[in-house]
Amino acid sequence: MSSSTAITNIATLVTNDPSLGDNSPLGLVQDAAVVIDGDQVVWAGESRKAPATDNRVDAGGRAVLPGFVDSHSHLVFAGDRTQEFNARMSGRAYSAGGIRTTVAATRAATDAELEANLTRYLDEALRQGTTTFETKSGYGLTTEDEARALRIAAAHTDEVTYLGAHIVSPDFADDPAAYVALVTGEMLDACAPYARWIDVFCEKGAFDGDQARAVLTAGRAKGLHPRIHANQLSYGPGVQLAVELDAASADHCTHLTDADVDALAGSRTVATLLPGAEFSTRAEWPDARRLLDAGATVALSTDCNPGSSFTSSVPFCIALAVREMGMTPDEAVWSATAGGARALRRDDIGRLAPGARADLLLLNAPSHVHLAYRPGVPLVTGVWRRGVRVV
Repeated sequence: MSSSTAITNIATLVTNDPSLGDNSPLGLVQDAAVVIDGDQVVWAGESRKAPATDNRVDAGGRAVLPGFVDSHSHLVFAGDRTQEFNARMSGRAYSAGGIRTTVAATRAATDAELEANLTRYLDEALRQGTTTFETKSGYGLTTEDEARALRIAAAHTDEVTYLGAHIVSPDFADDPAAYVALVTGEMLDACAPYARWIDVFCEKGAFDGDQARAVLTAGRAKGLHPRIHANQLSYGPGVQLAVELDAASADHCTHLTDADVDALAGSRTVATLLPGAEFSTRAEWPDARRLLDAGATVALSTDCNPGSSFTSSVPFCIALAVREMGMTPDEAVWSATAGGARALRRDDIGRLAPGARADLLLLNAPSHVHLAYRPGVPLVTGVWRRGVRVV
């Protein structure tokens, strides 16, 4: 039998439900409380109206937010790319070729080593408020290695993505068509049972539009829903393909035409922005303001991976988005919570309203704005996941 808990004396509660609060997208409630019963939120509102509960937690005049939803990461890997990063910071441009270094290390690693690495970064992210995460394969690029990556990931999250089409495997460097046939055939058959999503890196040096379409449509025929690495390094067909195929998200979206922006704004496809990648590669920042003003739905995610964005910190990405991408603090927080949920086509997370999963975080600050106002400061002082305090 579950017991109910009220978290009271909340200075600012972010519900992401305008009907519960100030009618803004964040649905802010001042001097608030939230009530958890089992693994769900059952009530949220002004503290003085809170119902009786079995237990009470005093938030001490701090802010409470939905747990962060990190909808794009690459956490099943081995090794690191310190030398590559050091060289890049000394002037060498980033290219997709660096992925091959991680592929070699990942293939050489044992299952236990890969899982230990995965759980290390999951614990790191949890301490910073991430309660839901998506993660991908893509560093094996053989049928066996891609399937084992997904099997390991599926033990830790329901949001698992098959990314056999990360780059053309070095084993098929002279025959990309044969690799696409493998990714859409034998490899897909082995990987589909462990995954919910299928992804492809649609970019010069990786997969062109026709190859990306073949990969995503094959995955869809196996019951996997599309998402896509789109328009990161250059203008290309990725965003238009994402909208055409009703992909849940087009991720990166750094180089967009007006037609790309309009397509996203008129679709269900979420533009997932990954500022850690631009920070770590000294690349051009995505223009979040342009997307938001057009009416597109925007999510923020870490893109945690060993090559181009080795951060597990959603708060860091929020601060970058506000400072460099034209987002307000409110927009950035919404995008890292409700936006991430939309990028995963979930309505049970990313909000704190009756019926939502009780995933929430407590900030050592009176307002969510401090996530951008105090960059780099470890403000997350408590985390509940499925109604249980885990930090």
